[in-house]
Amino acid sequence: MSAGTEKIVSSIMSDAQIKAESILAEAEKEKESILSEGEAQAVAEKEKILENAEKQSQMRYQQIISEAKMNSRRMELEAREEVIEEAFNKAEEKLKELASSDASEYKTSLEKVIIEAGTEIRGGDMVVLVKESDVAKIKSSLPSIEKSISDKTGKPTKLEMGENINTIGGAILKTKNGEIEVNNTIEARMLRFKKSLRSEVAGILFK
Repeated sequence: MSAGTEKIVSSIMSDAQIKAESILAEAEKEKESILSEGEAQAVAEKEKILENAEKQSQMRYQQIISEAKMNSRRMELEAREEVIEEAFNKAEEKLKELASSDASEYKTSLEKVIIEAGTEIRGGDMVVLVKESDVAKIKSSLPSIEKSISDKTGKPTKLEMGENINTIGGAILKTKNGEIEVNNTIEARMLRFKKSLRSEVAGILFK
C-alpha cells in the first residue's frame, strides 16, 4: 500500500473512530437522560401514590371519628330517653297510687279536671265519666262543680254521672248528645303534656 493510500485509510479510520465515539457519547448521554427522567417519574409516581394513600388514610380516619361521634351521641340520647321514660313511669305509678287512695289531694285534683273539661266544652248539660271508685268521691261535689263551670262560662250547667270507665284516674266529660268530648283522664293528660314536660324533665335530670 502506498503512502497516499495509507493516509486515506488512516483518515477514514480516524473519522470513523471519532464518529463512533461521538455516537457512543450521544448514546450514553441519551441513556443518562432516560434514566434520569425515569427516576424522576418514578419518584413523582411514588409521591403521588403516597399522597393518595395519605388522603385515603385521612378520609378513613375522619370517617371513623365521625361514626364514633355519631354512635356516642346516639347512645347518649338513648340513655337520656331511657332515664326520662323511667321518670315518667315512676310518675305514673305515683299518680296511680294517689288515685287509688282516699287522699283529699286527689279528690281536689279530680274536681279541678272536671271543671277544666266542662269549661272547655263551654258548659250546658254534660255527662261525667269516672272509674267506679271515684263515683262516691265526686257525686256530692257535683253542685259546686256545676256552679264553678257556670261562673266560668256564663252558661247554666247541669252534670250527671255516666257509665264507669277503665282508667287510672281523672274524668271524661261529654255533652249529653255526645257531639263534644274532653278526655281529662290521667293517661290522656300525661300523653298530651308529655312532649312539653319532657324538656322540663330533661332539664331537671341533666343539669
